[in-house]
Formats: sequence, structure tokens, C-alpha cells
Amino acid sequence: MAHETRSIQGTVVAVTGASSGIGRETARALVEAGAKVAITARRQSRLDELVDELGPENVVAVAGDIADPATSDALVAAAVERFGRLDSLVAAAGVGMYGGVLDNSNEELTEMAAANYLSTVWNVRAAVPHLRDDGGDIVVIASVAGLRGGAHEAVYAGTKAAQIVFAGAIDRELREIGIRVTSLCPAAVNTEFALGKGRTAGDPSLDAVMVPEDVAAAVIYTLQQPRRLRTTQWALWSAAESA
Repeated sequence: MAHETRSIQGTVVAVTGASSGIGRETARALVEAGAKVAITARRQSRLDELVDELGPENVVAVAGDIADPATSDALVAAAVERFGRLDSLVAAAGVGMYGGVLDNSNEELTEMAAANYLSTVWNVRAAVPHLRDDGGDIVVIASVAGLRGGAHEAVYAGTKAAQIVFAGAIDRELREIGIRVTSLCPAAVNTEFALGKGRTAGDPSLDAVMVPEDVAAAVIYTLQQPRRLRTTQWALWSAAESA
């Protein structure tokens, strides 16, 4: 018997970090699969471009700083107001920077911790009350850095480890009400991540790593799994990298 998948056509998904990279490609992939999306990021112009591209009948956008709990609340409220429900959350927003433990300022590290970890907490707290009736999915875009760490990314890895542990804990907490929680943990992805903070645009080494469409496809696969399945953690590597 062929393995069936669950249609996500007509479902409503909130996506953070949608102005670029994984979040932006995830929004595109979701609309292509027939879902409606509510998106957020700090750059209003980027969000407006995506709404124009995908159609206002499919997308509602809320600009804001995801480190502020009010942005998560506004995102969920916009999804429910425009589309009448919320089925899933994809927490894709994040900030990255490379450097030794002494290389970045206190302000930069505080910003990264808030954008990567605390924002995930605010996303989940806003979304869960609207997922309770019919179950749902929460997909957290973390990183393999949170699984293994690495030199010159210690604080970043710590924020991603916190995301992974948080996602695992709330999966155990929320599964009794039908909510599945997944950590997707990609290795290097060719996006705007850490540009000017340890990465340089056009670096030829990025040609061999994953592209954001790869991670977006993993999000779609996760959401389309039959409800009898749950993927709690999934590490993704390019063929050129060593796990």
C-alpha cells in the first residue's frame, strides 16, 4: 500500500521570518500547496512584495520585531481575522553571527538570543490557544549548531540548543491535545544569514550548501505527514558537508 500524505490545502499557517531565506521560501511553498499564510518580519517592503507575488487572497502580512511578544500576538490575530482559523506555525525567524565568545558586543548577543530563542516562546504562546480545538503543527527552524555546537559560533549554537530543547519539551506537553512539534535542524543554507557577521556575499563555498527551498520542502513534508506520525527532530545536511 502506498504511503499516504495529509493534504494541507485550505489550512492556515503562520510563518515568521518571511522577508528572506527559509521563511520566505516556506511561505511560497505553502501557498503552492494550497495553504493560506500569515507572515511577519521586520521589513514591510519585503512583506508587501511577497503579498503582491502570492496574492492578497492567500497571504496576510504583519510587520514587526519578532523579539517583541506583541508581534506574535498580532500575527496570530491577523491569521484568524483574515482566514478564520490557525492550523500550524512555522517559526523561521532568526539572527546569526559568527565570532569567538569575546568578539561580539553584549547588545548583539542579547539581540540574537531574543530573536532566536525568546521569539520562539512568544510564537508558541500566541499560537497554541488557537490550535487547541483541532490539533495542529508547530515547526521550529533550529540548526545543527544546536545539536553539536562549533567553534566561533558558541552563543548562536546556545540559542539554537535552547530552541531544540524547548520544542522537545512542548511536544511532550502538547501532544495530549493533538499538537505535534518538530525541530528542523539544517546545516548551512545559502541565505542572507550572517552576511557581514562572519559570512560574505558571493562566497563560493556557499555554492555547495543547501538552498532555502530545500528546508521549505522539509517543512511541507512535515506538515503533510498523517496524524499518526510525528517527527520530533530532523537534521538536514548538504551532500558536501560532514555530519
